[in-house]
Amino acid sequence: MPTSVGRRTNRLAPTSRVDRRTVVRLGVVATVSYVAWLAISAFGRPYNFFDMKIYHGAVVWWASGNELYDFVAPSTTLGFTYPPFAGLVMLPMSWLPVDGAGFVNALASIGALAVVLAALLRPIVDRLGWPLWFTVGIATPLAVAIEPSRETLGYGQVNLLLFALIMADMVGLRWRAKRGTHHETADSPLARFVYSGAWAGVGIGLATAVKLTPALFVAYLMLTRQWRAALTAVGTTIGVTIASFGMVGEESRAYFTSVLWQTERVGAADMTANQSLAGLLARLYDSIETPGLLWLAFSVLLLALGLSRAISARADGDELTAFTLVGLTANVISPISWSHHLIWVIPAIIVLADAAVRRRDASRGLPLRGSGPSANGVPALRPPIWYPTLTGLRHGAGALGLYLLFLISPIWPYEHQLPEVSHYQDGLFGALMENSLAIALIVLVAALPWRPGAEPAFYHDRLSRAAALAARR
Repeated sequence: MPTSVGRRTNRLAPTSRVDRRTVVRLGVVATVSYVAWLAISAFGRPYNFFDMKIYHGAVVWWASGNELYDFVAPSTTLGFTYPPFAGLVMLPMSWLPVDGAGFVNALASIGALAVVLAALLRPIVDRLGWPLWFTVGIATPLAVAIEPSRETLGYGQVNLLLFALIMADMVGLRWRAKRGTHHETADSPLARFVYSGAWAGVGIGLATAVKLTPALFVAYLMLTRQWRAALTAVGTTIGVTIASFGMVGEESRAYFTSVLWQTERVGAADMTANQSLAGLLARLYDSIETPGLLWLAFSVLLLALGLSRAISARADGDELTAFTLVGLTANVISPISWSHHLIWVIPAIIVLADAAVRRRDASRGLPLRGSGPSANGVPALRPPIWYPTLTGLRHGAGALGLYLLFLISPIWPYEHQLPEVSHYQDGLFGALMENSLAIALIVLVAALPWRPGAEPAFYHDRLSRAAALAARR
């Protein structure tokens, strides 16, 4: 009898340990979420769904029989600036009160962010052996706490949803590059279609139909000869735009012939929240307008730099970094990039952190899964070096520094508004702080590292194409 009880106790012990570990992990997730909330309270600004009130007021006005682009929010000069397709998508929120629409948008945005983080972190946690739910549970509140996310949620913006659409295409391209390893074993035709990645490009197309800046991803797809995805994106954008024209022709004509060219509708270029190159130059010149020729010259240079580095990253098997570089480049060269547009720092932090871990593992002589096989098919081993604790330090410090910069967001204590106050009111340090996010974006476009072989599917696809080309020669 004692023996039976002992055996039963031994059988239950592992389950007990697992339960305790799960409880501890849940406690860690709850603690991180609470700390993130405190950080938002400390470093964020008062939020009252300001932009959502404009969108909501515009679609309510429109649903009442008025012209969409004639709406002007009370006590402001601001109106609806998105294409008619965005108005059609937002039209159902006219059935909700404005605060209800804001909370629905916030919940949907946080959910979309969590799904994207799961997709981006999955290859990393599989390599490291970490639980995906635990990693995403920590990463999501940390990502929500930084400037672009909290501004997006607090103002009722749609940037996280557009980010999710674009990253869905990256996942689709990843599945397509795996040559159907998932979709061949899927149970239903729908699942096989989803895992085939044949739909990649739809997300970019929809995002471009809402905001024009995601169109840079179409250029990237063309430059990397991902023709199917590029044509799908272009076709989606044109299709939904034509459909919108058929449904709301008057608004479509008004937008493309008038509203699109009214740059004053979105605000002055030198406003502190505009952390693009144009905003940086306007503030450096202490002017409400950007010096046009100088902005054009530097924009072309940074566009060429960002796209060329993205193409190189993909060629070395790192599609995530390639997409991140394209997104960061779009933020930099856009005439207006409010701080809530800068969502692409989230994957940049992930890339930097993973580069630090990969380099540290390589310094210890550990195999790097996804770094490409050796001649006999075994994952390559790097010889250990004598200073492993320092390897990857600069990438880890870069990830931490970038996170802290966008968490604290030092632009707001040094916010100035012309003509009342010069942007140099607080000296050189104040000017640097007011432009710190824009400077960080430019540095990332120029220096964000990529991780060769991080996406095995893309890496092996490149190797097979190179071998086929060599055989033809």
